[in-house]
Amino acid sequence: MDIALYTLTSSLHDKSAVDAVSLEFIRSVESELGYGLDFRGDDFSRYGDSDLDLIFVRTGGSEGLFRKVFPALRGNILLLTSGKSNSLAASLEILSFLNLNGRKGEVLHGSADYIAHRIELLAKVARARRSLQGQNTGIIGEPSDWLIASRPDKKAAKEKLGVNLVDIDIRELIDRAGNNPTTPLPEHAAGIIGALRRDAPETVRKYVDGATGIYAALRQMISEYRLSALTIRCFDLLGALGNTGCLALALLNSEGIPSSCEGDVPALLSMIMGNALTGKSGFQANPSQIDPHTGQMLFAHCTVPFNMVERYSYNTHFESGIGVAVHGELPAGDVTVFKVSSDMNRYFCEEARLLENRYGSNLCRTQVLLQMQDPSVCTEYFLKNPIGNHHVIFTGKHKDIFTEFMKEN
Repeated sequence: MDIALYTLTSSLHDKSAVDAVSLEFIRSVESELGYGLDFRGDDFSRYGDSDLDLIFVRTGGSEGLFRKVFPALRGNILLLTSGKSNSLAASLEILSFLNLNGRKGEVLHGSADYIAHRIELLAKVARARRSLQGQNTGIIGEPSDWLIASRPDKKAAKEKLGVNLVDIDIRELIDRAGNNPTTPLPEHAAGIIGALRRDAPETVRKYVDGATGIYAALRQMISEYRLSALTIRCFDLLGALGNTGCLALALLNSEGIPSSCEGDVPALLSMIMGNALTGKSGFQANPSQIDPHTGQMLFAHCTVPFNMVERYSYNTHFESGIGVAVHGELPAGDVTVFKVSSDMNRYFCEEARLLENRYGSNLCRTQVLLQMQDPSVCTEYFLKNPIGNHHVIFTGKHKDIFTEFMKEN
């Protein structure tokens, strides 16, 4: 991480004494971080060019100094303070000034390990937000007709995430895939598809070439439109190509290209944000069964990323009985369920435990049973005030970083 450290120091205090106290404090924080901070002193000319900028308020009486540099500062203001030499008091005055001027900020104060944890978290959020700026996200076909509460909001995506939503006619994908594209496949995808041709049951194997053509066509479009993510109106492929996009989406998500099905843009944005924040792929899934008493929920879908599962096999797509769908088994343990609304004004985030994988015949092929950490969300959120049907599951505990990211929207 590249963390810049700027300083505010009042001339009313003895410089040598302040330097000694400050050095000890900063070294304790760096020790907890495991790396050094980029010390830039009172020269704010490069403010904003690092993963994270900290303003170290070293003494009381430095409020006026902050007011002078304030007009050039952008974004949230992070005030680091040891509490020595009335520095905490000055930081609180500065933070109050920020609030009065409609700006957000935070005072980083406490033990060295607490401060280091906050710095790490905030730096990851800032880096993720920066990585999203200018990304092109393809909407290949309109959202599916049943997604009546999950329509795209291009203005919100651009203003709050920096992401460009690019409309692409579904006919382009259908035409490309129907023409047997010959795009070279990445090594890992070629390996998976080769094994699929060899090992899948005959009911699935006859769809492999067509499913591979959809994947190859999407890779062509990713390159030509410079897409970092995409969603497709995948049910249109059933009649036009006699196949599904399940395999293609599972592969693309495994490659770090967030890809949602059914043209669900809010689900896709949730996957994009999760990937940027955690570096992990997300599994878009439907809540299929809920037990309000126990807080257990069953989620299911046909496009689980290969890099999320311990084992996998193949079947046809659940609803249509055609194509290549993935039945994956995810490892038991901690997961995070996340979903953001189209306008980015609402979000849901809850940690859970993945208890077991199931394989019932009447649901989408990958099925996971989760124990929600807070059972009340089953009724208070899912059964009373949900954000659409699809939600995104990430392995690991990430509620803190998702929550931090959404504070800025």
